[in-house]
Amino acid sequence: MKMKEERRDLKAVDEKYQDQEYHGVNEEKSVSCSIKTTEVKRPFSCSQCGKSFTQKAHLKKHLLSHTSEKPFGCSQCGNTFSCKASLNRHMLIHTGIKPFSCSQCGKGFTQKIHLNKHLVSHSSEKPFSCSQCGNTFTCNRNLKNHMLIHAGIKPFSCSQCGKSFTRKGQLKNHLVSHTSEKPFSCSQCGKSYTRKTTLKDHMLIHAGIKPFSCAQCGNTFICKTSLEHHMFSHTGIKPFSCSQCGKSFTLKKCLKMHMLIHSGKKSFSCSQCGECFRSKSCLNRHMLIHAGIKPFSCSQCGKNFTSNRNLEMHLLIHAEIKPFSCSQCGKTFTRKGQLKDHLVTHSSEKPFSCSQCGKSFTYKSSLCNHMFIHAVIKPFSCSQCGKGFRLKGQLKIHLVTHAS
Repeated sequence: MKMKEERRDLKAVDEKYQDQEYHGVNEEKSVSCSIKTTEVKRPFSCSQCGKSFTQKAHLKKHLLSHTSEKPFGCSQCGNTFSCKASLNRHMLIHTGIKPFSCSQCGKGFTQKIHLNKHLVSHSSEKPFSCSQCGNTFTCNRNLKNHMLIHAGIKPFSCSQCGKSFTRKGQLKNHLVSHTSEKPFSCSQCGKSYTRKTTLKDHMLIHAGIKPFSCAQCGNTFICKTSLEHHMFSHTGIKPFSCSQCGKSFTLKKCLKMHMLIHSGKKSFSCSQCGECFRSKSCLNRHMLIHAGIKPFSCSQCGKNFTSNRNLEMHLLIHAEIKPFSCSQCGKTFTRKGQLKDHLVTHSSEKPFSCSQCGKSFTYKSSLCNHMFIHAVIKPFSCSQCGKGFRLKGQLKIHLVTHAS
């Protein structure tokens, strides 16, 4: 019945505006040129929502939005569309044709409107600001999506776990987490990803491309979100605080990771050496040690690293930057962790003790190495004679004997 009513609406549009089209042409002849430039006639209006259009064809297309009718289907993936033009644009995805490219970064797009939106990301202009928190946005649509956060509206919920989201795209991305499928893998290091966009961002690491730079300190980043997160370090804003110790964080995911420290939960264990980790990503990084994979190399000395973060920290050595200094003796360090380890030397405290023999250590890493004795685990073996060692340093010393 509803479909018949819509058909009648379309027929009524034809009949209703036949005379208007004729009279409209004659009337325009008598109207002055100045009026034509300031006034736009929209004689075709929708009977359901009141929206008006300059052409009858536009109204006809619009009326389909009130129905569930999508007569144009894609032969490759089965997606359906209300008009042929939408189908034609969709087909560009399957063909891989992106006729509109950015002159600044070379990124390609299937539609001109997508290119126009992207071009704003290269400029610092953000004309749309939030009245509640002051955040600024490049387009009004992003501002509207942001306002849902303050309103607490999350209309898109996951059917599997019940988690809700403000945007449909966020839900789509989340649904992948319920599957173990990671179809997009890196050709250089073998790391896999659930989304193609994440793989593209990862490939920039190997290429050494960091197109987004901080205007305040000059630091560069591979993606815009990383730059946005970095900007919190300059403002000092840390909106996410721990309820147990009061420590604050710039990102919610950092707070979640921190909360695992208080719970002491380490669900992810290494199958080779038994070491446990709080997150899967930490375990994955650790597994690279056993595999001997070090895809990140220093351009100055050729030293290789398992992660990009370790490479960045190493580069501070060449730059002779040591921002962390000891308040007691003045010694400086490239990393905060090194300073923390050093501060223990000023005290007699040995907080890490062995559960089997009671021996105490100043560092957790020393305790972990000690535990290999009780477990009789020797994860580092010589490729020439097969002899096993508990520590990597011991293996290095042993390799010298073969060289001589």
